[in-house]
Amino acid sequence: MTSEEIRVRGTVQGVGFRPTVYRLAKACGLRGDVCNDGEGVLIRVSGSEEALAEFVVRLQQECPPLAKIQELIRTRCTEELKCDDFVISPSVSNKIKTDITPDAATCPQCQKEIFDPFSRFYRYPFTNCTHCGPRLSIIRAIPYDRCNTSMSAFVMCAECAAEYHDVENRRFHAQPTACHSCGPSAWLERADGKPVTASMFSMMDDVDAVCTLLQKGEIVAIKGIGGFHLACDATNEVAVQKLRQRKQRYDKPFALMARDLAVIEEYCIVGEKEKALLVSSAAPVVLLRRKEETNRIDAQAASRRVGRKEREGEEGRGVTEGLSLSSVNNNRSTQHSPENTQHSHKSTQHFIAESVAPGQNTLGFMLPYTPLHHLILRRMNRPIVLTSGNISDEPQCIDNDEAREKLGKIADYFILHNRDIINRVDDSVVRVVGDKLQILRRARGYAPAPIKLPPGFEEVPPILAMGSELKNTFCLLRDGEAILSQHLGDLENAAAFNAYQETLNLYLNLFEHKPEAIAIDKHPEYLSSKLGKELATANQIPLLQIQHHHAHIAACLAEHSIALNTSPVLGIAFDGLGYGEDGTLWGGEFLLADYRQFQRLATFKPVAMIGGEQAIYQPWRNTYAHLISANLWEQCQSKYTDLEILKFLKKKPLKLLNQVIEKNINSPPASSVGRLFDAVAAAIGICTEACSYEGQAAIALESLVDVNILNNHKEKLIYPFNFNFSDNIYCIDSAPMWSALLSDLQQEIPQSVIAAKFHQSLAHITVKMVKLLCQEYQIQQVVLTGGVLQNTILLQLVAQQLQASNINVLTHSLVPTNDGGLSLGQAIITAAKLMTNY
Repeated sequence: MTSEEIRVRGTVQGVGFRPTVYRLAKACGLRGDVCNDGEGVLIRVSGSEEALAEFVVRLQQECPPLAKIQELIRTRCTEELKCDDFVISPSVSNKIKTDITPDAATCPQCQKEIFDPFSRFYRYPFTNCTHCGPRLSIIRAIPYDRCNTSMSAFVMCAECAAEYHDVENRRFHAQPTACHSCGPSAWLERADGKPVTASMFSMMDDVDAVCTLLQKGEIVAIKGIGGFHLACDATNEVAVQKLRQRKQRYDKPFALMARDLAVIEEYCIVGEKEKALLVSSAAPVVLLRRKEETNRIDAQAASRRVGRKEREGEEGRGVTEGLSLSSVNNNRSTQHSPENTQHSHKSTQHFIAESVAPGQNTLGFMLPYTPLHHLILRRMNRPIVLTSGNISDEPQCIDNDEAREKLGKIADYFILHNRDIINRVDDSVVRVVGDKLQILRRARGYAPAPIKLPPGFEEVPPILAMGSELKNTFCLLRDGEAILSQHLGDLENAAAFNAYQETLNLYLNLFEHKPEAIAIDKHPEYLSSKLGKELATANQIPLLQIQHHHAHIAACLAEHSIALNTSPVLGIAFDGLGYGEDGTLWGGEFLLADYRQFQRLATFKPVAMIGGEQAIYQPWRNTYAHLISANLWEQCQSKYTDLEILKFLKKKPLKLLNQVIEKNINSPPASSVGRLFDAVAAAIGICTEACSYEGQAAIALESLVDVNILNNHKEKLIYPFNFNFSDNIYCIDSAPMWSALLSDLQQEIPQSVIAAKFHQSLAHITVKMVKLLCQEYQIQQVVLTGGVLQNTILLQLVAQQLQASNINVLTHSLVPTNDGGLSLGQAIITAAKLMTNY
């Protein structure tokens, strides 16, 4: 008889891991016990050598759906365990090393129960088990036990307690388990404070009533798993426009939710990988290509027709929408009867309102990921808008009173519940690029699952990286892994910065993290950098300032598990802005880099950002600055006077603009590729006057590209760029491109063709520069990173051409290519530098 202690680390708490251990130990005839502790799961077991070997193999093969074993260490015990059976022991509190599980979408078994009239979970909007439900959003401390979550306020009834303690039940130690009798409850309120009268409901419950409210064109604030959302009928142009005006979000695309895949497939092309993402436990928002452009044009017309009918007081929608709250009750018994639990997917086509995603050729869809969402959408045969519950740029509301105060003038109704949200968690956003997952926003379903660090970083000291100003995340490094926070938004907003600090404190306490160094971005005005300096000073620990684009490249290297002492790679970092080593603004960089250091080999010619930050939101400023930089303004006035962009620019105070450029008054030079996109977009009439969010013009420009033209006429789609070498650096100059582009405008070449030519030309000059540098510096590995390379067309054009030349290309998948992945790069560069010093 042999005795062992088996230490299991990873995502192994709150996911049904101990019941699996119990079941397998019993099946293998072993004795001992299993418990949760601060490091994960500890198994003490006794049996024959053969039985122990079988147990370990099966444990890894039959791991629960949400569990992830990162490390399994077997230690032989000198003394035999004194026990007659195998049991599950109480949790032990000690040093925190275990992971926190991300929130998980409702599993198929729980979905079935909430629609089964014979189940005690029938229509219960908080049904969950060890395979699904809230995790990060409700946790206050580790170990992940009910007393350490917001479920501690709810005492389990006898039936729930019996299931909770039944090791054969899938709700064994499912901490949020509850039912109608003992758990959280949901209720409907009017935003104007007036009572919701009983006559509105009759036999309908509050959750079911939400569907009818949405069908009638109302805006409903829904308290979800990690925060509030604002919802309306996505096919009702009037409702969507009303939501935009009230929320003060005028252009940014809205996320959509649909009852099932069949509904989504009415509007978008959904590949197998996209389907897998939509139905996964992470249940992210998946960016999908709209169906044929003709359908989209029809949708615009239909949306306008619906809008006119709504304004004229007509219903303008199908029979279901016309029902009042009370009249729906007449059909409720058949809607939810056992033989009618599955809805027909055949329905009249409802067109997506054009204002859902103006100027976009993609739509962001997700499927219901909580029982509450499933119940609301059960009768909804078309999509709903489901956007974050906030005023534009502020963080999501998570508290009922806060929501009533801040969302009361946006929503018409609230569906609230009494389970506290401890940790605000936004929806994740992903897409598939070339059959590969690309996470654009890492939050619900993915965070805070750890990222294993590359070889050479096993003994890293604890490090805290503060992230960037926009699309912020922070990162904790410890024990050979990186814990990247969920997306926290743009810290320019005071409320977002306060939420950032609250979340940071929660993580530091949850993981008992005491950093020995803090990493920040070099930009002196980032709020995250200022806070990092304060924390470093207060705790008397080292502070390292990490260059923005170096951090982008390092994050991609870490994601691909590139070892610490690997030879330098060529990193191409294209983005909006990053603070450079020379104190100027960078954004179009070719860096020879490893984890410890980098050398700037090439860049784009710096062009003035007239008005500083104003240039981000007024693209015409970039157009004018590029024309001045290219010495084309005089030629423009004589040769291109009839162009709309010239007429537009002549109305601006050009004399004053010239003075601020010449005297460098709030017009810093920047090598930004992001601003080049803005300049081209404005020149061809896209977002010329203003953008309501950074990158809007570039996204619209990408959406214009006719992929068929791009694929079939590549040889005719090249605008010229120059590059030269001076001061030990190559510099790409877009001046000749502007002459050719203006000629195309004069010849009335369509916007879609010019957009395609610009993308192909930018890819062409990028690849040309990469090949030159790879040959000169003997490089065979290239990293593509930065917010601009969220542009799918540009990313694929560059990657495919480099791969065709046998150059290995690394792109992002697990962490965002934008600033959402920056903190990982900051942290791992800091670790590399500290380990070198040690």
